[in-house]
Amino acid sequence: MPQETRQPLRGGVGEAALDAAPQRRPGLPRPRYSLDRRAVYWWMTQNLLVVVPVLAALGAATLFPDTPSWLRLVFAVLCPLGLGYALLTPWWRYRAHRWDAGSEAVSARSGWLTREWRVVPFTRIQTLDTKSGPLQHLFGLAAVTVTTASAAGPVTIDGLDQKLAADIVERLTERVRALHEDGT
Repeated sequence: MPQETRQPLRGGVGEAALDAAPQRRPGLPRPRYSLDRRAVYWWMTQNLLVVVPVLAALGAATLFPDTPSWLRLVFAVLCPLGLGYALLTPWWRYRAHRWDAGSEAVSARSGWLTREWRVVPFTRIQTLDTKSGPLQHLFGLAAVTVTTASAAGPVTIDGLDQKLAADIVERLTERVRALHEDGT
């Protein structure tokens, strides 16, 4: 009997990936696919766009002759902390974020400090959207947003390849439409 191997999706979504039954642990599908690796560099760029100007301003302030010594100490402490945050947390986030679009539900796990795991059955989906901001677009990435009537708000899967995101939305839209036409 051949063994099934599961690999993260790269590029396009195959029928087998969307049609495969989700891994089950007592009743709920677990997200099994990782984001596109370019998400790490997208998050890193976002972090650096915030950290570098703050450190540059603080560093410039320490160049004045009458700068208090405590400000130089603050700069010396914040420099490695800020750069460490900007360069290391994206890798942590990448390891934590997972998603899946199984045969019955969309599931997503996100968060790098506080983790959140959300499961949306196809019968509860109201809208499906893709979004790609300027920085995401630069990296060839997009986000898929699954909206329901839940008070918890929409489920967003950030950091997907643009083509993959469009394929997911198209295929999930077809499935949701078929479910609603069946009256379920």
